[in-house]
Amino acid sequence: MLKDVTAVPHLTTIAKHTPLFSRLGAFLLTIGMVMVFFASQLLGVYVAGKLVLPATKNATVADIFFFGSNNGTVVSLSIIIGCVLLVVISILVIRLRGGDMRQYLALKPFSFAVGMGMLGLLLIFMIGSQALTYLLDETPLVFVDPLYQSVSSVWLLVFAMVIVAPLYEELIFRGILWSAIAEQFAVPSFPEYRGAVVASIVTSLIFAVIHVQYGIYEISTIVVLALIFCYARVKSGSLLLPMLLHIVNNGAAMWLYITQVA
Repeated sequence: MLKDVTAVPHLTTIAKHTPLFSRLGAFLLTIGMVMVFFASQLLGVYVAGKLVLPATKNATVADIFFFGSNNGTVVSLSIIIGCVLLVVISILVIRLRGGDMRQYLALKPFSFAVGMGMLGLLLIFMIGSQALTYLLDETPLVFVDPLYQSVSSVWLLVFAMVIVAPLYEELIFRGILWSAIAEQFAVPSFPEYRGAVVASIVTSLIFAVIHVQYGIYEISTIVVLALIFCYARVKSGSLLLPMLLHIVNNGAAMWLYITQVA
């Protein structure tokens, strides 16, 4: 996954291929993938709810969603189900457009030096965010309480939220959507960095807004966090680095949560 080199891919690599999507196509893709993102979560909750919740034979769909969204086992399984669906759909979309999955999603090694540098930046953000959260007396992970208390295995919840969720969130937001938006500016009339800037801002805002379980304070910090992930994607030329940073961030947050409630 890592390679011990100092050279970092430049943004000019975006302009070396014909855009996979037209501007209208990129717009529709963005809307569509956000809708699919939510739909996959709902479908995951429904399927997992039918499998896990007791007495679902006569339960309404609304009941399954209500009780399932507050059950840690159901939510954990729904995250895994949603991940599988989103990965499959992303691969199909790229292949139907004739694109190379590894290239378009930037699934390639990255520089060890860049990785360590971005990890340092993430740690600075995490420390600052934690300090601000303490000073403002915020409780960003309060929504985890019912999930933690009802999950059949804490490790299942940890696996879903720390490992699985970052993988498919990065695949969608710093992967296919970031590439589709950035490539719209891969023409001589635009500076080579503009596509990366626009893609980073747009995907970061969408990424923050979809986290409906959080309040305004948390959403604002998620925007900054998402921009860090985008910068890691640009700096490394690889989607694997944002994925790893996302896992580290979620892992640290979950570890702090568990140490406080255990």
